Formats: sequence, structure tokens, C-alpha cells
Amino acid sequence: MLVYTVISGILFGLFCSLMGIGLNLIFGVMRFVNLAHGDFLMLGAFGAYFAYTLYGISPAISVVINMIVMIVIGALIYYAFVPRLLRSRDPEMLSLIFFFGISQVIEALSVIFFTNNPRSIDWSALGTANYQLFGQSFQESWVVSALISVIAIVLVYFYLYHTKLGYATRAVMGSLDEAASSGINVHRVSAWAMGIGLALAAAAGALSPFFLGSITPNMGSDITTTSFSIIIIGSLGNPLGTVIGGLIYGLSSMFMQSYIPSWANLVPYLLLFLILLFKPSGLLGKVVRHA
Repeated sequence: MLVYTVISGILFGLFCSLMGIGLNLIFGVMRFVNLAHGDFLMLGAFGAYFAYTLYGISPAISVVINMIVMIVIGALIYYAFVPRLLRSRDPEMLSLIFFFGISQVIEALSVIFFTNNPRSIDWSALGTANYQLFGQSFQESWVVSALISVIAIVLVYFYLYHTKLGYATRAVMGSLDEAASSGINVHRVSAWAMGIGLALAAAAGALSPFFLGSITPNMGSDITTTSFSIIIIGSLGNPLGTVIGGLIYGLSSMFMQSYIPSWANLVPYLLLFLILLFKPSGLLGKVVRHA
């Protein structure tokens, strides 16, 4: 039982890392908390659902499609609205209101077009085999989803540490003013960060039916809360620290579900409370600017 719980927690934690890393990337670059993060993940989930049920497209392929579409949408959202927010007296507070408004619009339109009926993707969509890990049997959908999450996280690492745009992104995350004064096109970097952040959320959305169960238009707010807890645990403003937060959350959630199931839904709030109480800057200790 213990071995199964630990391995399940790691697999789930890798997915949770993917679920939160986009939110942390956007905050790290722009210092904006995307309150619509869970709603973009929800859109990715519905995109994968309709692609599979209508056209037989595997959710693994939907991950790529979702990311391409959301990179474009993210860039459009940035250039259409964010520069105006940055010119205001209090851009951080206005960004909260703006993304909250986007969240409400997405949810309302999703209810109209998708209805409130729960949907799900057949667990066999990613394969019907069972994998043996340390003597324990796991569905192929969980293993494949975890592997896709790892690939996405590795690509984020490659982007940040092995590309010119990634170097510029890390410079902006360190100091926006210094990056701008050194000739970096801050708007271009931020637009890419917005697009990639939403793309990662949509990628997690395509895999969410295998870890989170059914999908509904109202799932976004809970996912945003969970994702925020995950990035706080790792370190707010440090995208790769999200991996630590995701693994801790995944293991904690699985242990709760195995041994104290009635408390399982409180895991993100308990972890958030403990981190804020004992180490507010997150486990990696990155200091961030406060509003």
C-alpha cells in the first residue's frame, strides 16, 4: 500500500507540476497572478474531449494542438490588454480584476456552449496496458500522462536556460527595469511568457481527465487555487520550483486519499497555510516583490 501510494503521488505530482508551471512563469515575468489559469486549463480539457470524441484524436496529440493554439491566444491577450494595464497607477491590482473578469467570461460562455453536464475521456484513450512499477500495477494513461508532463517541463527548462529568448526571460524575471535598460524587448518577452504559460495550462488540461476525473465548465476556480498552492510551495516567481511544489502536493494528496480520505480536499489549503506560516517565500526561498 505504501509503495503504491508513493508512486501514485509522484505520477500525480508530475502532472500537478505541469498544471502550475505556466501560472508561475507568467507571475515570474510580469508579476501578475492569472486568476483565469484554471479556466484556460478547462478549455484545454474540453478541447481534448471534443477532439477525441468527434475526431478520434488522441489526448497526447491534443496536448500539442492546445499548446500551439494557446501560444497565439496568449500573445493576442497580452498585446491587446497588458500594455494598458502596465501604464496604470496600480497594474498589479488591475491585473487581478482583469484576469478575474476573463475567468468569469470564460466560465459563462463555457456553460452556454458546453452545458454543466460532466464530461470525461475514456481512460483507454492513452492506452489499455498496465505497467508494473516496483511490483505495483498502474494504468498506462497515468504513466503516459506523467511522461508527457516531464517532457513539457524539460522543454520549459530548455527554453529558459538554452535559448536566447529564455535568457531574456530570466533577465526580465530578475529585474524588469534593468532588462529594459540593457535593450531587451520586454513586451516581446512578456508576450511569449503569456503564450507559453497559457499553453502549459492547456496542455495540462488535455491530461486532466485521467487525473482529475470528469471535466465541467466550473472546474477552473478550484484548479486555480490548487495551482496557486503548488507554486507557493515551490517558490512564487521560480517556474522550475513548481516541480518541487507539484511533487509535494501530489504525494500529500495521495497519502490523504489513502489514509484520511475525508480530509483529501483540504490538502491545497493546508499546505498553503503551512508554507505561508513557516516559509512564506517558498521552499526554494526566492524573494519576490510585494504589491
